[in-house]
Amino acid sequence: MRTVIVGAGLVGLTTAASLRLIGHEVTVLEHAPRVRADGAGIGLWPNALREFDLLGIGERVRRMGEPVDAWFFDAAGNPQRAEEYGPEAYRFLMVPRPELTDLLASTAGRNRIRLGAHVTGFTERDEQVLVHLADVPAGAERPEGTMVTLGGARTRGGYTRVAEGRTMWWIAQFEAGELVGGKRDRALLRARQVAEDGWHDELLAMIAATPEEAILENQVVCVPELPRWTTGRVALIGDAAHGLSPHIAAGGTLGIEDAGVLRAELTGESDPATALARYGKARRDRFAQVRAHADAVEHAQGAAESARRYAAFSHWMLSTAPSTY
Repeated sequence: MRTVIVGAGLVGLTTAASLRLIGHEVTVLEHAPRVRADGAGIGLWPNALREFDLLGIGERVRRMGEPVDAWFFDAAGNPQRAEEYGPEAYRFLMVPRPELTDLLASTAGRNRIRLGAHVTGFTERDEQVLVHLADVPAGAERPEGTMVTLGGARTRGGYTRVAEGRTMWWIAQFEAGELVGGKRDRALLRARQVAEDGWHDELLAMIAATPEEAILENQVVCVPELPRWTTGRVALIGDAAHGLSPHIAAGGTLGIEDAGVLRAELTGESDPATALARYGKARRDRFAQVRAHADAVEHAQGAAESARRYAAFSHWMLSTAPSTY
């Protein structure tokens, strides 16, 4: 079967590599002039790593990352966790996005990725899908792990190791209002609301030392719940289907799950429409629960409640992960 994947991001490349395992002739269309990763690091849970194990790159991914044992903190620096959940509900692997994307591009097959390909739409027919293109050219922090602090004015922030000698900091604010000043100034303004004096001074120092051009600033855009994810021969995967606020730290993992489920449904099924319909129903049912957990985490009051709801989500996600291996 010939399959076209639009977007050479984390999930698109994983899906390409995954579908090649079952004999699909895959082409990945990427609008950008090169395969790249937006963002510094990404957290991967065991259900994502199992898919990478199946692709034969699991150990390489583990070696490039840093294990995270997450804690939630209140504004005074007091650590919080939910006693009713074990430590595995707070443990995942933090991996640098650029290196992971590079590895996935090689695994999917770089000769199968067409760069500078701007997809404008598609036409679906009984036996095929035609993809329309505009143009296609030929060619000094704490070492113990993550810090997640919930501050005032709906701010959250912290930092974590993404690889040996490399650290990623982040600041987020819900309903941030008008943005004024430069990116560093905006980050410092929000970081000062994250913690009380004397706690997280190293975060402020890291932000102040980061060159303006190295700061990534992105608006969080959530994909509303969609009535369907598939047609007869087209399927949405990853953020295109279920983009959520990043505070549950599992969007990439769940997108990798998509790839495994899609492969499993297509394996041995002669009718793509039937396989895609089963995939869509399974993933939409699962994401109804994901959205409920994400909303609960977002609206938690204080660090203790956030830690409990976060653990409830990760425990549910891991214990109900689909078996596609």
